[in-house]
Amino acid sequence: MKMYYKCIFALSHLLRIQREREGKRESHNFLAHCEKTNMARQGVGRLSHSVCLVLTCLSLALHLILALFCLSVLQTSCVIPPPSSCSSSLSFPGTVPHGKQGRSHSLSSQSSSHKLPVSRMNGDYTKMAAHIDHKVEASFNIVNEKEKDKKLIQTKMATKVSQRISSRFKLEALFSHPLYNLPRKHLLEDDWLLKLKPKNKGGDSEEEDEEEDSDKSSEDSEWQSDSEEDGYDQANWTRSADTHPAWLRYHLGISRWELYDRNDPSVAEVTQQMATQRILSAVQKSGGTQLKLIMSFPNYGQALLKPMRQERDAETDFNLFYFSDFERHNAEIAAFHLDRVLGFCRIPPVVGRLINITTEIRAITTDHKLSRTFFTSPVGNLCFHGQCEYYCSTENPVCGRPQVLEVSLASMLPDLSLAPRRSWRSPWRRSYSRTKLAPWEKNPDYCDTVKQTPPYNQGTRLVDLIDMVILDFLMSNMDRHHYETFEKFGNDTFLLHLDNGRAFGRHSVDEPSILVPLRQCCRIRRSTLMRLRLLSLPGFRLSDVMRESLSQDPLESVAPLLSVQHLSVLDRRLKTILQAVHTCLEHHDDVIHDDLQGYDVNLYRH
Repeated sequence: MKMYYKCIFALSHLLRIQREREGKRESHNFLAHCEKTNMARQGVGRLSHSVCLVLTCLSLALHLILALFCLSVLQTSCVIPPPSSCSSSLSFPGTVPHGKQGRSHSLSSQSSSHKLPVSRMNGDYTKMAAHIDHKVEASFNIVNEKEKDKKLIQTKMATKVSQRISSRFKLEALFSHPLYNLPRKHLLEDDWLLKLKPKNKGGDSEEEDEEEDSDKSSEDSEWQSDSEEDGYDQANWTRSADTHPAWLRYHLGISRWELYDRNDPSVAEVTQQMATQRILSAVQKSGGTQLKLIMSFPNYGQALLKPMRQERDAETDFNLFYFSDFERHNAEIAAFHLDRVLGFCRIPPVVGRLINITTEIRAITTDHKLSRTFFTSPVGNLCFHGQCEYYCSTENPVCGRPQVLEVSLASMLPDLSLAPRRSWRSPWRRSYSRTKLAPWEKNPDYCDTVKQTPPYNQGTRLVDLIDMVILDFLMSNMDRHHYETFEKFGNDTFLLHLDNGRAFGRHSVDEPSILVPLRQCCRIRRSTLMRLRLLSLPGFRLSDVMRESLSQDPLESVAPLLSVQHLSVLDRRLKTILQAVHTCLEHHDDVIHDDLQGYDVNLYRH
């Protein structure tokens, strides 16, 4: 029995050994198969990589051969170009550039010596060359078309440039027009606002005569300043206008009928000096609803400063009332230019300027109330707010960038002690209430009452007011509650168009209520109407002459004083005014106040 079990155990052991050998043999065969497969795959990869390299080289070689062939064909076709195509591509039609004719002749002779015989070309090459020549000819035609387009564009650009250049001289042409050079009224002695003291000739003593003869210059001296105290210029003003500063000559030129003569060179000198002279003093002007400063200059002149409170292109919020808006420095500048373009000359000279808040206000001010309001904003800009009724707080400050500030400077009128002014309440003054309406807003025949009320019942006061209404409507100024005149001239004088800071607030809409006095009264000066019609013509377009006039201001180099929208709206509002006058002429007879009587009106027609 034991022998039997031993045999069985030996047999199973032999079988197990045999199975292990077979397993090892199979695994060895499997590994050998995998190795052969990997080797085969590697061989195929190397073969495909070699094939790709060969194909790439063949492709590059074919492209290179094709490129060389095309280049040689193109060079051959350029050597033998059609004469017309070459001349058209190198010069303007009908012209031969100087020095090019001999060069083209030599090229044509040289190309003829290199021309290949046609018999040497086979049929395929002939077709290919003809096809390529056709493409070259088409390319030359494209070049010619591009040249024509280029010439057309250049012609259009030249036309635009010429139009722009011509528009630059519209202002000069406007001021040369007879309507802006009407004969001036003869002025009597009492028609001048200011005059120099008469020369004292009452003394009959020989001593006074000898003194006058020996030292005439000192006798003529009216005012002297022997020192340059506080930075002011040393002055020695005599009766001679050459010794007067520009602002004094401007003051002496104010008459009964106009604030200044447009051709007076002293007006340009005043604006130039306000824009460039050193500022010696800065104090806050008392009164008013918003911040204003009085600036003093070395030649004893003064100017009223209004600061920049908002961006020039910022439009007034439609939810605000007309009395809740900020004043704009650029509106003061533009109003002066518009008043001048209209031929009124009733706004004091105004100019823009960049000032340094630190050195030209804070460091030189003697106004302690003003000096206490300076502070630095969170972003590092220097700000101040002064003291006034409205908008003078830290919530509504005037800030520089970081210290530079844009301002408008308006020349001061003569002191009230020398030339008192009277303030008149406008008959068409607004209610300045959120709920109440003014009388003229409720009564369409309100002007009939005004015409019976002094001073509007006689003289030119009513048409003077209409002139101011036209100015206000063009610049959308709703804040004309009062106007002023010089007391010396009584009721027979012009109106001062002061305080225009709330103008040019909106350009997207017009305010028809400003034009109510014209529509209700239907009265207008003949000279004003003729100027308005002149400014509606393309050759004297109001927006163009205003753009040119504003370009003379120093701040125009920083940014346009009026946006394109504000300029273009002037033409639209001008048409509205002319339409209102046309409606009045259709329904009324006594519309035109003829201030050109005695003149040949035909000379002033356009």
